[in-house]
Amino acid sequence: MDFELGDDQRAFQAAARDFAAAEIAPYAAKWDEERLFPRAALRHAGELGFCGLYAGAAYGGLGLPRLDATIVFEELAAACPSTTAYLTIHNMATWMVTAFARPEVASEWGPALARGDKLASYCLTEANAGSDAASLRTSARRDGGDWVINGSKAFISGAGATDALVVMARTGQDGAKGISAFLVPADAPGVRYGRKEDKMGWNSQPTRAIAFDDVRIPARHLLGEEGEGFRIAMKGLDGGRINIATCSVGAAQGALAAARRYMTERRQFGRALAEFQALQFKLADMATELVAARQMVRLAASKLDADSPDASVYCAMAKRFATDVGFQVCNEALQIHGGYGYIREYPLERWLRDVRVHQILEGTNEIMRVIVARRMLQDDATETIR
Repeated sequence: MDFELGDDQRAFQAAARDFAAAEIAPYAAKWDEERLFPRAALRHAGELGFCGLYAGAAYGGLGLPRLDATIVFEELAAACPSTTAYLTIHNMATWMVTAFARPEVASEWGPALARGDKLASYCLTEANAGSDAASLRTSARRDGGDWVINGSKAFISGAGATDALVVMARTGQDGAKGISAFLVPADAPGVRYGRKEDKMGWNSQPTRAIAFDDVRIPARHLLGEEGEGFRIAMKGLDGGRINIATCSVGAAQGALAAARRYMTERRQFGRALAEFQALQFKLADMATELVAARQMVRLAASKLDADSPDASVYCAMAKRFATDVGFQVCNEALQIHGGYGYIREYPLERWLRDVRVHQILEGTNEIMRVIVARRMLQDDATETIR
């Protein structure tokens, strides 16, 4: 078992770190304060391959393992968790298009999405179908050579500022087996966007509701086969849980580094903060828990890359643990900064606001516990979860 990164992984890590330092960190506070969606920066990220990290290579993606993608996302999130979180959502949608679209549709949309020339939103959540995603009510019916979509989605990242929507809609019976997936152009007639939500964090990406009123798309825009949408969504969510966990790890790494710098520079009672044992212990605990979270995320990513039968439960464990740890580390780093951590001159309050939602989305951490507990209570759990 080798925990060291390979040469290619280190090269991707260095490229992501340099990009974050040059094109994200100097502007992240402005994007947050002014609620700006940084399309230019995202397009530049696409030039480095960061918009199609694990999308199919045949359609312009890099085709990397999920483990390698986590290394890139962690470095970017250390500068701006909000922007990186949107980038992970775009990567998930791009992967779905390149993996499940008809070849002619994948050829039309995949390269532009992978380059960042076009951006995508993922449309699963509804007002009455959050944790219980299988109960979604948005519908799609076949009409000749088209599908016609009606319904609404809620809390959609990037909505109103993106070019493509990956939409889960009901085409059959109640429950998971009646759901199908579609690629919908974001400007298709009948697509309407709600107001931009005023959020606690994630302000560099717009969040809106979307309504679909007799939205007509060609039959070829079905992703996978009819009735496969929920399976596609769950495969996407396994990766999405790793992605959002990685964003928490990256933000926590940035917060930990900021806390360490502040402890060496700030003096109280005639001594540097770094000389106080209570703060040394706090820093040690933050670092230890962060390393544990990172390794759990990378283990889950490796399970997903290997198509392990227990990958989903490891993704759930990693998401629960890493997002809790990420918030805790950011909160402790803010505490170390004292009053300075609470003002916007320092990035701590922004990181704290941004990572809080990670404990909610891609399945709440309570749902992650349900997934793990169900698996643990199966007869063979002790042989597989160890």
